[in-house]
Amino acid sequence: MALGSNLAGAYGSSEALLEEALARFPSVGLKILERSGWWRSAAWPDLNGPEYRNGVALVEAGAGPAEVLAALLRLEADMGRERAGRNAARTLDLDLIAHGRRILDGPGLSLPHPRAHERLFVMGPLAGIAPAWRHPVLGRTAADLAAAATVGTDAAPVA
Repeated sequence: MALGSNLAGAYGSSEALLEEALARFPSVGLKILERSGWWRSAAWPDLNGPEYRNGVALVEAGAGPAEVLAALLRLEADMGRERAGRNAARTLDLDLIAHGRRILDGPGLSLPHPRAHERLFVMGPLAGIAPAWRHPVLGRTAADLAAAATVGTDAAPVA
């Protein structure tokens, strides 16, 4: 599970908003097994936008991928997410990166996430907590994918 924010909304900071999202995971059937610290990265594609905070959580879900995604979308909405357009600034972005070793390519849900492996702000935090995690299609580890990331290469842990 990847989490991101670059608008604090009613929470004071993106970090506070992301912490609240994690605190609500159990209410949508997600048990947190491990979580990363927060990473920062520049807004994209408009570098003048507010800086992002990102992280990942390894979770246990008692539901299938479609049900998990629906729960994540409800949680985003409950926490003030408005979908203003692709790559727009956002209060909360929750992405299902993988669901076990499942491979899906359907309308509205592709697993593993089709671009996560390219993003340092996803693979970096993941490599920090699960460096040996293997991408279900590429077979490469999170540590290897973080080292090879081509998107968000300015991403770094928040000090």
